[in-house]
Amino acid sequence: MASGEIFNTQKYITHHLEHLKINLHTLNVFNIKDNMPVNDFWTLNIDSIFFSILLGASFLIFFFIMSKKMTYNTVPNKLQVIVELVIDFVNNNVREMYGTKNISLIAPLSLTIFIWVVLMNFMDLLPVDLLPFISEYYLNCTSLRIVPSSDINIALSMSFSIFILIMFYSCKYKGIVCFLKELIMQPFKNPFFFIINFILESISLLSKPISLGLRLFGNIYAGEMIFILIAGLLPWWSQWILAVPWAIFHILIIFLQAFIFMVLTIVYLSMASKKH
Repeated sequence: MASGEIFNTQKYITHHLEHLKINLHTLNVFNIKDNMPVNDFWTLNIDSIFFSILLGASFLIFFFIMSKKMTYNTVPNKLQVIVELVIDFVNNNVREMYGTKNISLIAPLSLTIFIWVVLMNFMDLLPVDLLPFISEYYLNCTSLRIVPSSDINIALSMSFSIFILIMFYSCKYKGIVCFLKELIMQPFKNPFFFIINFILESISLLSKPISLGLRLFGNIYAGEMIFILIAGLLPWWSQWILAVPWAIFHILIIFLQAFIFMVLTIVYLSMASKKH
């Protein structure tokens, strides 16, 4: 009896960690040869992609509607006040860390990152079995994960998008020649160390997006795992004893991780825009 309960608990936890996937190898979308080994490279996590696009589109539509309804001569409503506070908060951080140069692009980018990551993280506060049960009952989807930021693919995709911007701004403001000089002439200026400099600087450059994505993924994945463990190990009538305190604490993690992701993006782009 005990072994059966352990097996059921393990099966429950494993089930909630499975993505709704589509295998491009099976569909042969890219004319993949049948003798090629099947691996995760040809697999798309449909649930993570769907919820990421849904939350991003919701954010854009909401802010677009709010921009049309904003009032300047009358007392603003509470919703407008919240939106203005968020925008001012992001603008102040951009001015302090990046400056006023090119703020028209960096500020909207930082706002998008902050709100988008917050929304993706907030999906972790929904009941563990709510949307998976609905999708299984109505759509016959046996697997579903609703927290995009707990998917390593989404977290690294966002961070490597920032990495592309870092490379673009480095080449734009420093020039390709100056940027290459920085890679081979730091930290040692002796010509004998050019290869070592290039290796060290390349590792330092690549560590930025990797650490940025893994930090977000690790914290949100850990929070999601704790919610799943609470739901899987405790009876339904006693889950609130641990779930409610953890959810309150997890709200801090949700905003903190979004803030860190935004701040590091601003800092990295600021570093890329300055010459040594």
